[in-house]
Formats: sequence, C-alpha cells, structure tokens
Amino acid sequence: MLYPALIKEIGRGARGARDMTAEQAEHLFGAILDGQVPDLELGAILLSLRIKGECAEELLAFERAMQARTSQVLVPNGPRCVLLPSFNGARKQANLMPLVALLLAREGVPVLIHGRHDFDSRQSPFDLLAALGLPLAADVAAASERLSSHRIAALPLSALNPGLDKLMALRPRLGVRNSGHSVAKLLDAAPGRSVRVVAVTHPEYLDSLGQALPVLTAAGGRALLMRASEGEAYAHLRRRAHLIGFADGQAQELHPADTTDIDWPLSPDCEASANAMLIQAMLDGRQAIPPRIAEQVQALAQLARF
Repeated sequence: MLYPALIKEIGRGARGARDMTAEQAEHLFGAILDGQVPDLELGAILLSLRIKGECAEELLAFERAMQARTSQVLVPNGPRCVLLPSFNGARKQANLMPLVALLLAREGVPVLIHGRHDFDSRQSPFDLLAALGLPLAADVAAASERLSSHRIAALPLSALNPGLDKLMALRPRLGVRNSGHSVAKLLDAAPGRSVRVVAVTHPEYLDSLGQALPVLTAAGGRALLMRASEGEAYAHLRRRAHLIGFADGQAQELHPADTTDIDWPLSPDCEASANAMLIQAMLDGRQAIPPRIAEQVQALAQLARF
C-alpha cells in the first residue's frame, strides 16, 4: 500500500478529506494491526482519521480486519454471552459496569469483560474487578473455563487481539484516541453466541455505529447501542435511558421513548475498595439498585435469550 497517496486523501482536514474504499480500509487496518505500517506513516494516518472521522463503511472494514485477528472464547450452552468492553475506568463517580455484569451472571447470563487501561487520571476497572474477586483470566482458555463455571470472566484485550491492544496503547504517546478505540467497541469474542454492548460517549458515534450495527447483526447477531457513563458500558444513573437493541439486522428501542431524566444520587466512591463495597451492598440488597442499571440488565438479558 502506498501510504503517502493514502494520507493525501484522508489527511486534507475535516472538510477536504475523502473516505477510503472498503477494500482500502480493510487492508490498511489489517496492516496496522499486523505492525506493518512504519511509525511516521502510522502517526499521520491515525491523526488524519481522528480529524476526518470514520464513516460507517470504514468502520465495517476495520471491524472485518479486527475480527480476522481476534481469538474466541467458548460460551456455555444457554443464553448468549454479553460482551462488556472496558477501556476508561472511573474518574468522578463509582463505576457500576461490574454491577451490570454480576447481575446478569446471577440470572444465568454469561458475561465477558474485556479491555485495557492506560489512564493515569482514572481508577482502573481491573483493580475494581480484582477487589470484587474477579481477577483477569490468564488466557482465552482460562476465560472460557470461568464462563462455564461462574458465568463471568474478565480478559485483557492483549489476550484477544494483541495488535489492537498495541494500537490502543498509543493513546498516551499520541495524546488522543485513535480508530482502534472506536473499533474495539465492536469486538466480538464469540461470533454467533454473543451480545455486543456498544457504549459510546460522543453523540456522532451513535450515528456511525448505528449504521454499522444492522450490518454486523444481519446474520443472527445481537447488540445493544447505548450512551456510556464516563466512557464505561453502564447506563448513566440520571439521564433518560437510550437503549437500542439490534437483532438479525433490525433495530429496536428497548426502553420507552418518553422516559425522562431522574434524580438519583451519584456516588463519588470510585476508588477500587470503596467502589467494590458499594457494588456488593447493591448485590446484597443493603442498597437499592439504580433503576437505569436494572433497565440495562433487563434489556441485555432479553437480547441474550432472544
């Protein structure tokens, strides 16, 4: 691939840049994941895409290249496995993503948490998982065993897709996120047996990913598109719910459209031990489970059993 010619097309700024063809995008992202793009050209490509933004066709092509290089876990018989990506961690409020996972596992729905953490300014979600007795599995085989025995497992992204993990690890060096962070939300570690949770922070990604998910679920797939809370895959406790399910290529609102914002207290306990104690109190019934979390769990259980 001639990288200067490609950079010339995608690097003309937000208004002048041109989208790649699906073939170009898949070939490029595959080369990036395989470590074949030189550092100088890689930096120019990533920043060009950051400014231009990925169109739905490019995201789909990137996803194909990613999936071709992604390992798969074994899902036990029964409901589909809910995939919860975690790439941010907590900053201002308690991270309740593990609560979603544990409530689903309690109902017999298997859950795989996967991701990486490189934010010095945020509390690591994997420290929180360890405090809850959910350490990272060593590899895909160990995660598969945990899914079978406990219905819940956590796995570092490096065990599923080393190339994608290395790409996302460039964030501190470049200073900004790159296309890997967008595509990682679409990673499927159990094709045909999964429910992908696609949690987005920026509204524009609701549009591009909303266009991509009907294609990605057309052959029997399941997914939930939702607004993230501090970048993590759990519903904001106060905002009006926005849960869009995808099944067999069809989108469906999974929560009443007339839902309004609610007044619910936000806990600042984001340090791992305090956060874990809060989650445990909710699991034990000593503290109420937020309605938005209960709604998300219900929507995911519905997709997992459908």
